[in-house]
Amino acid sequence: MENEYDGLSLQPEEIKRRLEDISDGIGSLISSLDKEQIGILKEIKHLYKRFSTAGKMASRYHLNRLLFPYTTKCGEIIKAVGQLSEIRKGALIVIEREKPVDDWITRGTPLFAEISSELLDSIFHVGSPLHDGAVLIRKDTIVSAANILPLTKKIYPNKKLGTRHRAAIGMSERTDALVFVVSEETGKESFSFNGALYPFQTLK
Repeated sequence: MENEYDGLSLQPEEIKRRLEDISDGIGSLISSLDKEQIGILKEIKHLYKRFSTAGKMASRYHLNRLLFPYTTKCGEIIKAVGQLSEIRKGALIVIEREKPVDDWITRGTPLFAEISSELLDSIFHVGSPLHDGAVLIRKDTIVSAANILPLTKKIYPNKKLGTRHRAAIGMSERTDALVFVVSEETGKESFSFNGALYPFQTLK
């Protein structure tokens, strides 16, 4: 099936098991803190890696739950986000869910093309006339590119948010769309849903 990728095969029981193992490891670590064993520093590093992996798995699992009913191209979209992140190409991708987003988007260039990671990557290439703006995905189709989204009016005193991130939050405040963002400066991946921004990492 087109939509089968790592996130689909993940089950919450597996994520819970990994978190419980990490919890047990933290408990053992706490009990050994009063002992003069420098090996605990190595164990802390090991626990951090395990927690990071569990976090990636959890984000993929929940992203799948949010996207699967609305597109069978989850794998291609996630793959594209990961590729764009690796080479620090800024990107903004809107996946329409139940509520139509047309009233909140200033339309760019119509495409009506089948979703592929290669096409998404080429759209956000810096030399492309379509790279500056958001891609709109409806079901299994890239409807348009270079769209302009409404910006959030929220103030984040402890965060420096660029235009892409403010647009992602702004769109998710007004609709139930899920919006992916890749930072051009850092390459970090995020998604916005219900007016909140969540960092995540693709499994690599």
